[in-house]
Amino acid sequence: MTLRGDVLPIGGVKEKVLAARAAKLNTVILPKLNERDLVDVPEPIKRDMTFHFVEHVEDVLQIALLSRDAAEQKTTERSGRESRPLPEPEPAPTHEHVPV
Repeated sequence: MTLRGDVLPIGGVKEKVLAARAAKLNTVILPKLNERDLVDVPEPIKRDMTFHFVEHVEDVLQIALLSRDAAEQKTTERSGRESRPLPEPEPAPTHEHVPV
């Protein structure tokens, strides 16, 4: 992943999908740039598995952390994406020290 949150391609897609299947996982999130590598995975292995191809970390978080309805939305259209500033951090709570 880049500093701007773009998801980069990975290696060993076939092995990772086989490991996910062996672990009884049925949802796999992969970089969009690795979509063509799925052709190396045998069809019986891919059967009953769901693959999400992402281009940005926001896509990953939406699929991995949000509701099923949100995960089913298409989230891979990111061409011409503008960068946004990071949100301001929450201020630390202040604890006034009261002598006893």
